[in-house]
Amino acid sequence: MSNNWNYQPLTLAQQALAEDILQECGGMAPLAELLVRRGVKSSQEARAFLEPSISDLHDPFLMPDMEKAVNRLNRAMGAKERIMVYGDYDVDGTTAVALVYKYLQNYYSNIEYYIPTRYDDGYGISMKSIDYAAENDVKLIIVLDCGIKAIEEIKYAKEKGIDFIICDHHVPDEELPPAVAILNPKMPGSPYPCTHLSGCGVGFKFMQGFALSNGLTNHNELNSLLDLVAVSIAADLVPMIGENRIMAYHGLRRLNSNPNLGLRSVIRLCKLTNKTITISDVIFKIGPRINASGRMQSGAEAVELLVSRDLHDAYEKGKAIDQYNNDRKELDKRITDEANEIIEKNVEIIEGKRSIVIYNKNWHKGIIGIVASRLTELYYKPSVVLTYSNGYATGSSRSVQGFDIYSAVNSTRDLLENFGGHTYAVGMTLKEENIEEFSRRFEEYVADHIQPNQLVPQLDIDATIEFADITPEFVASLRKFNPYGPANQKPVFRTMAVFDFGTSRLVGKNQEHIKLELEDNSTSRVLNAIAFNMSQYFEHIHSHKPIDICYTIEESNRKGHEDGVQLMIRDIRPSKS
Repeated sequence: MSNNWNYQPLTLAQQALAEDILQECGGMAPLAELLVRRGVKSSQEARAFLEPSISDLHDPFLMPDMEKAVNRLNRAMGAKERIMVYGDYDVDGTTAVALVYKYLQNYYSNIEYYIPTRYDDGYGISMKSIDYAAENDVKLIIVLDCGIKAIEEIKYAKEKGIDFIICDHHVPDEELPPAVAILNPKMPGSPYPCTHLSGCGVGFKFMQGFALSNGLTNHNELNSLLDLVAVSIAADLVPMIGENRIMAYHGLRRLNSNPNLGLRSVIRLCKLTNKTITISDVIFKIGPRINASGRMQSGAEAVELLVSRDLHDAYEKGKAIDQYNNDRKELDKRITDEANEIIEKNVEIIEGKRSIVIYNKNWHKGIIGIVASRLTELYYKPSVVLTYSNGYATGSSRSVQGFDIYSAVNSTRDLLENFGGHTYAVGMTLKEENIEEFSRRFEEYVADHIQPNQLVPQLDIDATIEFADITPEFVASLRKFNPYGPANQKPVFRTMAVFDFGTSRLVGKNQEHIKLELEDNSTSRVLNAIAFNMSQYFEHIHSHKPIDICYTIEESNRKGHEDGVQLMIRDIRPSKS
């Protein structure tokens, strides 16, 4: 599927701003353009972006109910009440539980954690978990990365004398649970500046508030847990701007210098020891292994790993989770193949439609979110994948760039038992007999609200440059734009009218990729590049006809890349010039 290339030249006002911040970028105009496109509005903001500082984190007490939450926690500790730290079974939830549990353990021992199972408890707070808490004399539950819609469950807990502090980041409904405090930056009217924290990020802010209220001045004790926050930010794909970027930046530094023992074992299993760990490594290697525990077995095993205090113990737990990830990969491939086969045999599922809804009651509940992502990538349509569990159809959905799938699912809420999520990913439960009507109304909403350009992959271009711009100084300065993520994606550059040096060749098992050596008219340098799955352009390139390319700049130590740079080609077009 071809991409739309989106490049909007800077406005006159943006050009003036780029000139003002040019000095902060070492006089390199393309880098100033990148900063302007990322919302930087002054030299001071440019410095803060390029050198993220923990001192720029927001006051946690700007978050509504923070004082109530801190006071209730302090009261529980003063009265020696039993406290339970409760979280979702995914990466965000398990890292959040590990962070809060580990930090509070420094000051309090009457504390435990609880991770619901995907199969027995289901998503969020379960009645089973509340009964367990009551039987074990728990008086306060701190719930992380879920709970914002658990109205009946928290009412039930109150009847049993159990208070709740909710730390969530999912979209709240008009009716809120009767918790003692709700910490959620998405609460209507909230003045908190960073509205898109991860669940673990909300837990970190809660612990910041607790530390401030008690005069705990050993900031390293809490900041040393930012590696967990960085993993949650990367895995949950929250916007990599503002406070999230600061926490991810310093968390990545921790991952690369002195990670907690559980993460150290995962890093070893990923074969990342003694390598520079990036956000991409977290997304594609570290995060999936932590997530596999909750998908395949129990998220509690991930927390056991992350709170481990013994390196050998952590490595053994890590090996078990690594095996879950291998099992997950096999299931993922099988179910994705089955889903594609169903679509190929039943073309009415997608023909003439703007969305995909597919159901198979035998699919593994822990994998359907991944399969929804695969279908969205392949067909570039909002996708819902459903299976059967505990008497209900349960599903996961994923969206395309720019389309709010939460609103689409919300439009069918009268058909659902429960649902929750974000703009781009929503989970839901419904009765099996409602699937057909859900599919019809979901498609109707998508067809009425999705824009035509949202059904075609978009390639947003940050700057047009020449090969002469890609100097060692430019590449070194570009490193400061890390860490990358939503709202701060790895910069995509465009260079027009480049040529094959004469040495490009097809590579890959089926000769599907192109290994390129390219030049343009701005410099005598020849740059290495790789274009995956673009063999259809080879004849045009090899005939020395000019092409326009979009690419990211990757640093490489591989033999043959003497200048340390390789261009990762995102798209190719025959040049019109």
